[in-house]
Amino acid sequence: MAEKIQLSAAIRSNLLTLNRTNDLADRTQGRLASGLKVASALDDAAAFFAARALTFRADDLNGLKDNIDQSISTIQAAINGIEAITSLIEQAQGIAITAKSTSDTSERSSLAAQFDSLLQNIDDLANDASYQGQNLIQGTPDNLVVDFNEDSTSQLTVAGIDSSTAATGLNVAASANDFVADSDIDVALTATRSALTTLRTSAAVLGSNNTVLQTRLNFTEDLVNTLEEGAGKLTLADLNEESANLLSLQTRQQLGLNSLSLAAQSERAILNLFG
Repeated sequence: MAEKIQLSAAIRSNLLTLNRTNDLADRTQGRLASGLKVASALDDAAAFFAARALTFRADDLNGLKDNIDQSISTIQAAINGIEAITSLIEQAQGIAITAKSTSDTSERSSLAAQFDSLLQNIDDLANDASYQGQNLIQGTPDNLVVDFNEDSTSQLTVAGIDSSTAATGLNVAASANDFVADSDIDVALTATRSALTTLRTSAAVLGSNNTVLQTRLNFTEDLVNTLEEGAGKLTLADLNEESANLLSLQTRQQLGLNSLSLAAQSERAILNLFG
């Protein structure tokens, strides 16, 4: 059995110091390469899992943020629809006013047909004002539910608003008796005035909800950034500090090699006594 080679205390001490310096240099180079001071639970279990929890929540909120953003688009589609319907109602009102200003029954009949055509266009427009399958202003409107947190304990429900010409919506009926009598036109005028008031109220309600969603979107974006920054503080390496550490460790490595060489020279000097 070969005997174990015994190293002098000086050489052993220098080797241990050099090995530790090499380990630190390898760790520092790894941090510089990855940009992380905590890459796994082995580096720092508490920081690693705390950072993961922050990252997971940021990911969840990112999903909610996308949903909020899409919900804003749904409301904007509804607002655009209401604005277009408002324009058509104003045109219908103008036609009714024109009809009342003439006593020509033939002209009144023609204007009544235009009035009815506008009402049909209003219903078509309301049905077309959808976004990703959701329509807040059609005859049977959808309701929009928007979650603001992961467990759905904070949310906003945007109630759909029937903006069709039906009795459940704007309640604007087709022209009666081809607008032959002034009283028939007065019914249409009253209905269009009421419809305009309803549409303005609906636009204000949807606009308010849109503002709430935009505020929550901005807040969620800021919160996601805060969570990601917090995770980074726990795991990201300070590259300037690590670069300085590497330079210091490289200097220590060189000094360690020099010390080891000097210790070895002492051993060789003793050996030369036997030469």
